[in-house]
Amino acid sequence: MSTFDKGSKPDIGTFVAFDHVRFIVGNAKQAAYWYCANFGFEPFAYKGLETGSRITAQHAVRQDRIVFVFESALLPDNSELGSHLVQHGDGVKDVCFEVEDLDSIVAHAKAAGATIVRDITEESDENGTVRYATLRTYGESDHTLLERKNYRGTFLPGFKPHPMPNNFFKTLPHVGLNFLDHCVGNQPDLQMDSAVQWYEKVLQFHRFWSVDDSMIHTEYSALRSIVVTNFEETIKMPINEPATSDKKAISQIQEFVDYYGGAGVQHIALNTTDIITAIEALRARGCEFLSIPSSYYDNLRERLASAPITVKEDMDHLQKLHILVDFDENGYLLQIFSKPCQDRPTLFLEIIQRQNHQGFGAGNFKALFESIELEQTKRGNLFYDNVKDGKKV
Repeated sequence: MSTFDKGSKPDIGTFVAFDHVRFIVGNAKQAAYWYCANFGFEPFAYKGLETGSRITAQHAVRQDRIVFVFESALLPDNSELGSHLVQHGDGVKDVCFEVEDLDSIVAHAKAAGATIVRDITEESDENGTVRYATLRTYGESDHTLLERKNYRGTFLPGFKPHPMPNNFFKTLPHVGLNFLDHCVGNQPDLQMDSAVQWYEKVLQFHRFWSVDDSMIHTEYSALRSIVVTNFEETIKMPINEPATSDKKAISQIQEFVDYYGGAGVQHIALNTTDIITAIEALRARGCEFLSIPSSYYDNLRERLASAPITVKEDMDHLQKLHILVDFDENGYLLQIFSKPCQDRPTLFLEIIQRQNHQGFGAGNFKALFESIELEQTKRGNLFYDNVKDGKKV
C-alpha cells in the first residue's frame, strides 16, 4: 500500500466537493422511490413534463449532503439514453463536482486535450444562475463541473420541489448517511494507468493511495487500485482494474466490466458517523448486504489484540451485522457493501464510518472478494467455462 504527497496547489480553480451523481435508468420515478424506501433518501427535486421538460424526466433524492438524480427518457425515439441503457443497464452516467472558477478549469482541460461533452453553459431561473461544463472521463462516464455560487434555488434551474409524498418514508427507520465519501471507477485490464493520468493531466488531481495485486488477492481474484483526489482532498476517485490469480476465474472487477459493457462507476461510498445504527435501519428497510464468514472476525479479534488502537464498537454487534473493520496505527474504519442495486451485477453502494483512518479498506479486500466470489458462484459467473462475453455458455 502506498500514499502520496499532494504537492503544490494547482494554478486553476478549486474543486469544492461532490455535488451530485446522475444515473440513467429505465424508470426514474421507480428508481427514486426504491432508493428512498431502501437507502433512506427523501424526495428532493423534480424536472419533467409538469415543469416544462419535454425530453427527459429527472428525479432528485437527497440524504443530508448526498444527492442522487435519476434520469429517464420521456419519448420513444431518444436513442442517446436508449442506447446507453441497452449497453450499460441502469447505472451512473455523471459524477458532478462543485467548482469555483469554472473558466480556468475548463481552459486547462481543453489545453490538456480533454473531450468536452458540453462547453461552458449558463442556465437561469427566478432563483439565479448556474454555470457548468461537462467532460468525458473513462468509458462513457462524465464529470459535470458546476459553479453554483450565484444560485439560491432548490437544486438547479428547471427543477421544482419534488411532488412525491414523503409521509411513508418518514415512518421508516432513520438511516443517517451524511456525505459521499468516494466514488469508484472500474477499468478493463491495463487501462487503470491511463485513467489515472487523465485525472492528473486534465483536472490536476494527484495520487492519494494505491495498492497492487501482490497485496489484494484471493485464490481466484485480484485487483490494482489507485485513488486520485483534488488538492483539498474533498473528492476521492479510486480507479480499479482487474487481475486474476486463477486464469480460469473471472475477478469481480472483470465481472463488472463484462456486464456493464466497459469502464464505469462500480460503487459509491456513503459516509456516516454511526454505521451500526445506519445498517440496522437499512436492514430493517430491506437492504441486502454481502455476508462475511465468521473466520474473518476470529482473525480480526486476534489482530486487534496486539494493535495500537481500540475499536470502540462492540465486536459481536459488528459481526452480527457483517460490518468489516480495517485499521492502522492511527485509527480504523468500518465498512459494509450492499449487493448489486439492479439485476446486472454492476453498481452497488458502500456504507463507511471513519475513525481517524483515511484508507480504503485494503485489509478487508480479501474478505470482501471471497464474499463477492460466493455471489459470483450463485450467478454462475466465477469461471470462464461458464461465462463468455457476459453470457453463460
